[in-house]
Amino acid sequence: MSMTATTEGAAVRPRLRWGLPAYVVLVLVAMTLALVVPKTGYVLNISLQATTYAIAVLGLTIVLGLCGQINLAQAAFFGLGAYAVGIGQTEYGVNFWVCLLLGTCMAAGFGALLGASTLRLGGHYLAMVTISFQQIVTLVLINWIPVTKGPDGVRAIPRPGFLADGSTYLAFCIFMLALLGFLVWKLRDTRLGRAMRAVRDNELAAGVAGIDVYRTKVTAFALSAVLGGIGGALFAGGFSYVSPDQFSFAESVVFLTMVLLGGVASPIGAAIGTGLLILIPEWLRFLKSIPGLYLAIYGAAVILIVLFMPDGIWGFVRNQFDRFKRAAGSVLGGDTLQLSGGGTGSDMVMEVRGLSKHFGGLKAVDEVDLTIRRGGVHALIGPNGSGKTTTLNVLSGLYRATSGTIMLNGRDVTNLPPHARTAAGLGRTFQNIRLWRSMTALENVMVGAERPGNPVGGDSAALLARSRAALAFVGLEDRADEVVANFSYGHQRAVEIARALAGDPALLLLDEPGAGLNSSEKVELRDLLKRISARGLTILIIDHDMTLVSEVAQHITVLNFGRRIADGYSADVLKHPDVIAAYLGTAPDVAA
Repeated sequence: MSMTATTEGAAVRPRLRWGLPAYVVLVLVAMTLALVVPKTGYVLNISLQATTYAIAVLGLTIVLGLCGQINLAQAAFFGLGAYAVGIGQTEYGVNFWVCLLLGTCMAAGFGALLGASTLRLGGHYLAMVTISFQQIVTLVLINWIPVTKGPDGVRAIPRPGFLADGSTYLAFCIFMLALLGFLVWKLRDTRLGRAMRAVRDNELAAGVAGIDVYRTKVTAFALSAVLGGIGGALFAGGFSYVSPDQFSFAESVVFLTMVLLGGVASPIGAAIGTGLLILIPEWLRFLKSIPGLYLAIYGAAVILIVLFMPDGIWGFVRNQFDRFKRAAGSVLGGDTLQLSGGGTGSDMVMEVRGLSKHFGGLKAVDEVDLTIRRGGVHALIGPNGSGKTTTLNVLSGLYRATSGTIMLNGRDVTNLPPHARTAAGLGRTFQNIRLWRSMTALENVMVGAERPGNPVGGDSAALLARSRAALAFVGLEDRADEVVANFSYGHQRAVEIARALAGDPALLLLDEPGAGLNSSEKVELRDLLKRISARGLTILIIDHDMTLVSEVAQHITVLNFGRRIADGYSADVLKHPDVIAAYLGTAPDVAA
């Protein structure tokens, strides 16, 4: 444990020692310059626009960069915050800070509502819905004249007394941008941030790892709207005037371009993209006398940056830095993984009765009974198309059972979603490896260790220690800080198993873990499964390699055409005539 903690300390100490103080110094310098350097009204306006826009763009860093959800309505949330400050102060005399809070809450409410009603869609459907919401808000701002003042907008919006001076207000906006940017930066490595990144990379694997995918998406959308509302509220105070044309769909496209330009996954990238997209037109002002040339150069510059820097400007810089960064040596923590086996006193870890899954007229699983005793390895085998993976998908909640019951540790989980079954003690891997490829091996395993119900989830030191122990258990702790996309197929399979083990499940479902492995890797897998079983964890495995199955499984259930045809001790089942017929496609007497 202490060795693991030392490793982590060595890994993060340089960033904490130099990164945060340098960031604070940079922010203080920027605020000081805003206060003491003389500025014309033009420079002040450009600076205020860049700062308040950057806050709204931070919201896209969360919803798009971390969670991978498209939001083309950020200008609408920006406008809600701005109009709350404008109308609240000019019409009702409400305090600026109260208006800012109300505008932020209004944006958060609409963001959560929009997310809750649309995030089950995704892709271009989600984009269409957010565009529609943006258009609705714009139409309301234009046509609800008694409240919004229509196209004329809201004028003479006051600032708080101590922020009445433009330079002081700019310094305050810089402080807010720095504070919110720091929080977004920290969010990435929190439990919620890892959940968002897992959802972005692979929703299916995230759900099976215990993440409530839908709630995570709604939270990301709401946080994005909050930052949009704060940015809009500060924008209204900075310019003392708001009108509907400032919050149109075109502005949402501008926000999206800013975050893509700077780097979608980083708050630093959001600030860079915002600054450039506001400053580039000003740098090209001298070309405005030539019709069309200004827009052509402006568009070409944006296209070239996006084309040759697909991760954005900051992503490009960071990737170049990582190329030359020397990785610090890791101190191995050893194999200290503890597996409780999810014991509840009962001999049965899972009981399945009359389980069926029909796809129209196709009975993929038909009245299957399955009893898995605690401890040891239970294999589920059968020819291709026999319903094995479908059974596993029903057991883990990816498919809803047509009929039947599933009891896990004495609890009925038949109608629970995947993340709830994981919380109840179910772990799973996939035939086609489903890792979060933009995350490191350690981050992948940490998400698994944060399974709801796993006591280490709330203790960061224990969480880190267990995650490293799980990687050590599969022999990969020395590569914990490498991105899994760079791993070989066999090592990716090992990381996926480590991720499931880190959650300390009561039952581990392995869907063809030997698929795609070479002979030496299969030997390592066999030894790994034996070590897992020796720790007391129950395993249900599907695999076509009968040598592997016969060496690790004590009990075998055989499916054919969705029905159970044999069940019992391994040696007896493998000699069963119906099993031989199913595999060889011959009559039992001929097979004998």
